[in-house]
Amino acid sequence: MVKAQTRTLIRRPLEQVFRFVVEDFVTNYPRWSPEVKSLRVLTHGPLQVGWIGHQVRVDQGRRTESDFRVIALEPGRQVTFRGVRDPYRIDYRFEPREQHTELHFSFEMGKLSLPLRPFEKLIRLAVQEGTERTVRNLKGLVEAEIEPPSPSVV
Repeated sequence: MVKAQTRTLIRRPLEQVFRFVVEDFVTNYPRWSPEVKSLRVLTHGPLQVGWIGHQVRVDQGRRTESDFRVIALEPGRQVTFRGVRDPYRIDYRFEPREQHTELHFSFEMGKLSLPLRPFEKLIRLAVQEGTERTVRNLKGLVEAEIEPPSPSVV
């Protein structure tokens, strides 16, 4: 199994970050994950447990397609996706930090197939780099597009 995780502080309120990531997922996901060349909704309606999407990605020159499903969604706290046929899991967790949001992101691949096992170390590095890039991109978009909260008057 290959697993990578990272976290960052996004200087925007949790409700706004959650809305950007979860409620506006279909619009924003390809923006913070530019490897996504196509995203198609297979289950219409808002993101909720059971919702399914189809993505076409190009990662380091390799094109893949996969369907993924929402397997957990707690408003204001977490959304988790899992590949329908492919063994991967993606988790976004949100924690309030005063007027900001700490975002925890993790990506987990299932067991590597036999032909890929000699490349496990390289795959781990690429997955960790991809995880960190995803969080950097997401933070940059949110902080650029959402106005910061007004300072509290004491």
